[in-house]
Amino acid sequence: MKHTTSILFCGLYLIAIATAGPATHAAENEPIKNVLMIVSDDLKASVLGCYGDPRCETPNIDRLAARGMLFRRAYCQGTWCLPSRKSFMYSKYQGTSLKTLGGFLQEHGYYSARVGKIFHMRVPGDIIDGTHGEDVEACWTERFNSAGREAHTPGDYACLNQNIFTDAPENRQSTRMPHRMFVTVQYDGSGDDQPDAKSAAKSIELLREHADQPFFLAVGFVRPHYPMVAPRNYFNQYPLSSIETPHVPENDLDDIPAAGLRGTRNGNNTIGQYPENQKRMWQGYYATVTFMDRQVGRILDELDRLGLANSTAIVFTSDHGYHLGEHTLWQKKNFHEEVTRVPLIISVPGIASGQTDAIVELVDIYPTVAELLGLAAPNDLDGVSLVSVLKDPTRSVRDSALSLDRIKSGWEFADRGDRWAYMRYVDGSEELYDMDSDPNQFRNLANLPEYAAHLEASRRRMDDKIKRHELKR
Repeated sequence: MKHTTSILFCGLYLIAIATAGPATHAAENEPIKNVLMIVSDDLKASVLGCYGDPRCETPNIDRLAARGMLFRRAYCQGTWCLPSRKSFMYSKYQGTSLKTLGGFLQEHGYYSARVGKIFHMRVPGDIIDGTHGEDVEACWTERFNSAGREAHTPGDYACLNQNIFTDAPENRQSTRMPHRMFVTVQYDGSGDDQPDAKSAAKSIELLREHADQPFFLAVGFVRPHYPMVAPRNYFNQYPLSSIETPHVPENDLDDIPAAGLRGTRNGNNTIGQYPENQKRMWQGYYATVTFMDRQVGRILDELDRLGLANSTAIVFTSDHGYHLGEHTLWQKKNFHEEVTRVPLIISVPGIASGQTDAIVELVDIYPTVAELLGLAAPNDLDGVSLVSVLKDPTRSVRDSALSLDRIKSGWEFADRGDRWAYMRYVDGSEELYDMDSDPNQFRNLANLPEYAAHLEASRRRMDDKIKRHELKR
């Protein structure tokens, strides 16, 4: 079974890390003067090889993890692109701080560049148009977009919830269309014309141009965000016969409140009628993750070739995770673990590689970067520096992680503690999960009297954080 294989894979991976020893030694490295931040889009942590998936091929992200610190319990603040990206670029749960991360570093003499999607862009809309979306110009010395044809890429197009397969260029689901979330395109090509390949190429160019000055280079890849477009050979790596869709217990949704079932699921979307196409969704996701991973590798190779690896801190993460049929749910904007848990790898020359169970948040990236560069972070940030955890993976800097979602009638919150995951909606309904005994969150304990004490403790912990940070409700 996949679950057993994942456990075995994780064990072997940990042994490999332990026996390999530290990836770098302080005496061999220059002072940290550069930061490379790579952000994937809609990437769930659990799909990566270094996070335990035995099927998805991510050799380049895995090698970054082998030389850096892998955070097993990192959580996003926003559950979709726009708020999440604002949260880590401003280090704020809600609203903005006085300076973006890039603006702050510019004030201290850094060249700050964006390639691709860092702040929110409409995918596919802004990608097709080559436009800036919700980008903040003051964050960057220079900024570069990476355009692509997206669903209009010539090739074998599928709209999987409509069970449509064609190579015709007409009538493809694209910008602002209702079924665009279920589109894949397999095509015969090298991939060089794809947005992420263009972003990698531009990033390599900028590394060469700015190798002799302190830089902050933020590279935003759009895959595996829909439409899931990649050369055919990436799809061929994942034959449908090898794919297992997530196990969903009978009546799994019965104890989830209605507010927790907003959005797309098998019961309200025709994807539920096509089990084979659900496998094709996984195939497309795997294919585009592997394609994105290839672009990560190109940048890492160039960083090494230029001799910058010993002076550059690298951060790899995603804006949020993604549902691919878990609990019969699809996409994002949800408080369950598949959405809120994100990959976070931080590789710092002079700091040993490893893994940590410390609970951390995406808002922590900004103050971490500041401390790594020897700078005093602005005092209006919500995040905390993770440098102490990088140096000692047994350390903790917070007791829980907060995720937020705004709907028309107010704010909703989730609080992920060491053991208990708690969610509260505007209508007062709640979810509570024991992550030790139920890591897949199949049994909501919020309404069971024997868990009342744990529920109340989770409420208090969340309310304390909301009050401390003066968050809107």
